[in-house]
Amino acid sequence: MTSIDTWPRWVAIIITGGPGLLSVMGIAYSLYMTHRHLEAIKEALKNSRYIYIWGSSLGKRGLIWSLLEMAKIAGMVVWPKASILSGELDPMDLQHFPLYLKRHLITLTTMAFTALIWGIVAALLVKYR
Repeated sequence: MTSIDTWPRWVAIIITGGPGLLSVMGIAYSLYMTHRHLEAIKEALKNSRYIYIWGSSLGKRGLIWSLLEMAKIAGMVVWPKASILSGELDPMDLQHFPLYLKRHLITLTTMAFTALIWGIVAALLVKYR
């Protein structure tokens, strides 16, 4: 395998800087979801215990909390088994969850994991050049 030092400069910049850019885009997308679609998500999950307990304060506790809340909701909808078993998510709410919102949450989760994996690969390439 060739060293990253021998690659064209623009390729090295894209490989090493891409995860950071994708992370920033993911944060912006999460904030967009919080400000534009949170009410629709709360309405779609109205019978779920998580929304019942935290629904009145969702999106009102600041920037970091908004990001964490959206990540929690995305995890509950994308990987529902643990949330259903713990009682946080109502199976009927999940069954009737709007498809367009689910696509947004899948996109959000995919962006986060792509940035994580890409960042690990870039770090390994830089470390073992």
